[in-house]
Amino acid sequence: MADLFASDDPGSADLADIAPLADRLRPRTLSDVVGQEHLTGPDGAIGRMVAAGRLSSIIFWGPPGTGKTTISRLLADAVGMRFEPISAVFSGVADLKKVFALAKEHGRRGEKTLLFVDEIHRFNRAQQDGFLPFVENGTVTLVGATTENPSFELNAALLSRAQVLILRRLDAAALEQLLDRAEALTGRPLHLDVAAREALLASADGDGRFLLNQVETLYSIDIPQPLDPAGLSALLHRRVAVYDKDREGHYNLISALHKALRGSDPQAALYYLARMLTAGEEPLYVLRRLVRFATEDIGLADPQALVQCLAAKDAYEFLGSPEGELAIVQACLYCATAPKSNAGYMAMKASFKSARDTGSLMPPMNIVNAPTKLMKQVGYGKNYQYDHDAEGGFSGANYWPDEMSPQIYYSPTDRGFEARIAERIAYWNRLRAERGPA
Repeated sequence: MADLFASDDPGSADLADIAPLADRLRPRTLSDVVGQEHLTGPDGAIGRMVAAGRLSSIIFWGPPGTGKTTISRLLADAVGMRFEPISAVFSGVADLKKVFALAKEHGRRGEKTLLFVDEIHRFNRAQQDGFLPFVENGTVTLVGATTENPSFELNAALLSRAQVLILRRLDAAALEQLLDRAEALTGRPLHLDVAAREALLASADGDGRFLLNQVETLYSIDIPQPLDPAGLSALLHRRVAVYDKDREGHYNLISALHKALRGSDPQAALYYLARMLTAGEEPLYVLRRLVRFATEDIGLADPQALVQCLAAKDAYEFLGSPEGELAIVQACLYCATAPKSNAGYMAMKASFKSARDTGSLMPPMNIVNAPTKLMKQVGYGKNYQYDHDAEGGFSGANYWPDEMSPQIYYSPTDRGFEARIAERIAYWNRLRAERGPA
């Protein structure tokens, strides 16, 4: 259940000397925590709770290595509560029962318990419900930590009893503070040039614990001269981007890609496309989303967008990675730079709603077939006008059920190819008005 600077006990001086660097640098007070001043500062939610000496139940939501466990421990110290940590990965109902029983026992002696649950989203819905009575009656003050979106992963009943506080990934300034502290504690400046130091910060991707582990690796190596970025890269590995294909990171990035495409920003669209593919997203998933975009947000403003996306799918399946990824990039750029229209998408929604609302209305008799003699006798197909025989190839006949007035579902824009479609529709509408009801 390790977290940034987390440790159950500082231990003896000898143990402290051999403890991991992240543990030796763990903050002693909330003011020592870096990167989360929006919460821990005097005007932050945590700062106000500590000033009042009273905690409400909390869900900490944030990326790994941002201090969720550390802040929870320091919160308990700041308001004089017992700190009882458990991990949802290793704990079950029996463990929870023991924790609640112990909390009740301490409560009778006037000691309040802060129950810290790491990875709380890993408890199932029934287990999450098990917290409710003990939170309600004050047996414990619950502080949960999760890297996943609480809206998706936690019960509504539990969320209604807790305040969700968002921890930010550590920015470059916060990570630089950690480097400074590491160098001050060890008395050993890192043997890096300026560019390599910046590369080290970037490699952490906002994870303070990962950064300090990298620093510890560097301290364990004899480096005769300052490293440049290439030398640093040869010694260390870069942190893999946080990205679960069925979790919030996945949905955030595909949403960002879609909106950048819609906003006709090819540079931003390429960035989010690269973020997904380099993180291991399935290329065919991205292609499916591009096809969807071509029909939803471009449509007939540029009919070639759909052709380009389907061609990219074929090219990727034919070439595979990495060569086939260039076809995905091409489709992405085509969609980003194409004229945009959601007229077809809106037309689909409106027409589907109309179909549901009107039920089983009969088409007008002039446009239904009459395959039998009886059907001809009762008027099926009577007075049908074959458009190819009409002047200009346009009869202007009525195609709507008798119980319905003509509707307008599709209103083309004046962008791209749809501008020509709009001209055609206007021309046909003018002919209908001139010729009158057929």
